[in-house]
Amino acid sequence: MSVATLKMVTLDSSDAARDGAFWHAVLGWEIAHSGDGYAMQSGPGGLSLGLGTIPDHEPPGWPNQHGSKQFHLDLAVDDLDAAAVRCVELGATLPDEQPGESWRVLLDPSGHPFCLTQAANWG
Repeated sequence: MSVATLKMVTLDSSDAARDGAFWHAVLGWEIAHSGDGYAMQSGPGGLSLGLGTIPDHEPPGWPNQHGSKQFHLDLAVDDLDAAAVRCVELGATLPDEQPGESWRVLLDPSGHPFCLTQAANWG
């Protein structure tokens, strides 16, 4: 029996409204809240993504040479290249450092690494 159910992941941000708009466009999740330094997206199965503006926010490091990344999101897509291009158009950065061929690492507008992966690989 599990102890808990994951309901929300919250990311520190340099601009929660901007990052909320970015993640809304990438994930297509409903905007549950945006304003006053906080944004939240409501996704499937009751899962939410929160973003909170933090003064003097420093993005995690990429590539992760000193253990500062902490965690990242893996997103399943049908076409890696097309999805990467669209994410960049929405405000992401595609760093030169790419550790593999079957996924793309991008950075959201606040610098959080996330990966695009082939949906077919998830079964």
